[in-house]
Amino acid sequence: MTDIIKPPLAVQWPLPGAPATLSWANWDWPPQNRWAFQHVGDLLRVARISRGYGPAWHFGSAPRDISGITFTDADGRTRTVADMLVATNTDGFLVAQDGKIVAEIYMNGMERSTLHLSQSVVKSFTSTLVGILVAAGEIDIARPVSDYIPQLATSGYHGATVSQVLDMRSGVKFGEDYLAPDSEVAALDRASGWKPRRDASDTLSTKGLILSLQQERPHGGSFLYRSIETEVLGWIVSKVTGQDLATFMSNALWQPMGAEADANITIDHEGTALADGGLSATLLDYARFGQLFLDGGARGTKQVVPESWVLACRTGDVEAFQANYAERAERFPNAAYSKQWWVLDTKSGLHHARGIYGQLIHVEPKRRLVVAKLSSWPDPLNDTLDDLTFRAIDAIGRELAG
Repeated sequence: MTDIIKPPLAVQWPLPGAPATLSWANWDWPPQNRWAFQHVGDLLRVARISRGYGPAWHFGSAPRDISGITFTDADGRTRTVADMLVATNTDGFLVAQDGKIVAEIYMNGMERSTLHLSQSVVKSFTSTLVGILVAAGEIDIARPVSDYIPQLATSGYHGATVSQVLDMRSGVKFGEDYLAPDSEVAALDRASGWKPRRDASDTLSTKGLILSLQQERPHGGSFLYRSIETEVLGWIVSKVTGQDLATFMSNALWQPMGAEADANITIDHEGTALADGGLSATLLDYARFGQLFLDGGARGTKQVVPESWVLACRTGDVEAFQANYAERAERFPNAAYSKQWWVLDTKSGLHHARGIYGQLIHVEPKRRLVVAKLSSWPDPLNDTLDDLTFRAIDAIGRELAG
């Protein structure tokens, strides 16, 4: 078992240095989130993801001043990268090309050693663990999830395959409205220990919530984003390996990829890690993960993640994506969702891991570009800030490409 860094109910409010308005109920809301996303280990129960004792995988260095690079925003105004960083509540921003760091920027009190919450970026880490187990012959993604977790046979996941869950194409009902207190994702916040229980009817565990869900459509339909799918994957990984998620992530990914610092992941009262959103790590280690995927799953001569898995994460079913995401597909006509990665262009392999409130790992094979961005947006989802970020990254890529 991995180390549990902090027992439950150990937080004494108010916390030193924290906003006076901070509470267990509002820590991830603005403006508290600007502080809280850098101090999750002080707020919630977490498990350590050890980097071990081996050497870190270091980037090369090719520094450039990117702050003055210009681009045109959605309203036709000329903006700079520096404008974008301020406007999008940036805490950390790293650009690497060909394995060399071009820019590494910290704001809002964040430092190199700071662990920052990545929200749904961790979904791509969790699916990577599945890919490692697939290559080892421990998981067959064509098999039903209930083959690995028998309890799921009596839940809404009965008949759903691991592959369908990876691509978020199960038929399970799960509302992802972050601002609706009665949504299933709000229930997940309470079940996982992110928020206090509302009443006695709230389940006390993530697994309990999974088992309570019902099926609302046939499995294998169109893509529909639901965070609970990743929790099922995390459960499968732990069941197959006999290790909690933090321990297996350390052994199979964090140490082999040469992470520089320990990370942590939030856990519920049963010790189940929040596989869909609970990871906190340094900016550099998020960038290392992006570089790992840019390099086909290899750290130098060592293959950490199967190359076939990495390549599969760069493509996907465009038609299945467009059914419920027509607006995004209009801007990115070759977009898809594959194995817990957002694929912006299945032809070029441009893909990224993303999380609410502005977390991002951007991997662009054509330009050999990796961008990691950690933020504390004022809203969970914000199309304006998302668009501004992507336009700035595209401008940086064009500038670096010469």
